[in-house]
Amino acid sequence: MCSRLLLLFVLLCGHPAMASTLLAYTEELPPLNFLQHDKVSGFSSELLQAMADKAAIPLSLQLLPWARAYAMTQSTPGSLLFSTVRTTERENLFRWVGPISPRRIYLYRLAGRRDIQLHSIEQLRQLRTSTLFESATQNRLLELGLRIGQEQDSGRSDAVNLGKLQLGRVDLVAMLDWAMAWQLQQAGLDAHLVQPVALLDDTRQYWYALNRQTPDDTVRRLQAALDALEQSGYTERLRQKYMGRDKVPAHIADFTVH
Repeated sequence: MCSRLLLLFVLLCGHPAMASTLLAYTEELPPLNFLQHDKVSGFSSELLQAMADKAAIPLSLQLLPWARAYAMTQSTPGSLLFSTVRTTERENLFRWVGPISPRRIYLYRLAGRRDIQLHSIEQLRQLRTSTLFESATQNRLLELGLRIGQEQDSGRSDAVNLGKLQLGRVDLVAMLDWAMAWQLQQAGLDAHLVQPVALLDDTRQYWYALNRQTPDDTVRRLQAALDALEQSGYTERLRQKYMGRDKVPAHIADFTVH
């Protein structure tokens, strides 16, 4: 009897424990992350799944409002938030894996509006620009002197803002380059319908933000998996799937703060 118990103890101790499921929370931010056919999809979502598979870490993806996802990740061990801009204020609130993509926000005009040629912020204050409601971009334009409800208009989604631009209700729209490419594609519109006239922000990148209690080993395995996928060309192929080749316009106004 004692020998059987000893054998069972040895077998149990020698068997590797199953890795805990990583709970990944995200918001609706196409083409990085969004819900499609009741499944969380998008560039960042597919990349994270590939990383988890490579690192042998079970993964559960859930789409939530951003504020709730942010709070859940901070309070829930074994959780992850994406796609997250890494800032000085957030640096010590999470552990980080990445970067996964650049974050460039441009001011776009309709290609036919050749009368709009920006060279200074003063010109921008003479126009009407649409941004996402309660976004960092909205705050950035406030800093530049564009008042909400006057020089600055707000929409609840990128699709809504693009519609305003098409209808002539605004002169410009501020949007992530990936998002603009995606919105044009989803609406079946010509990729040359709009043109960037100014770079508003390129100071940050998107990362995966993990709960502070995430074990060192989990962070290392995920980063190693991301690095391997980047080196293999998988990440670039995934980028092209969701927005085509990464192109940076030349010779446009630069309103960034470096």
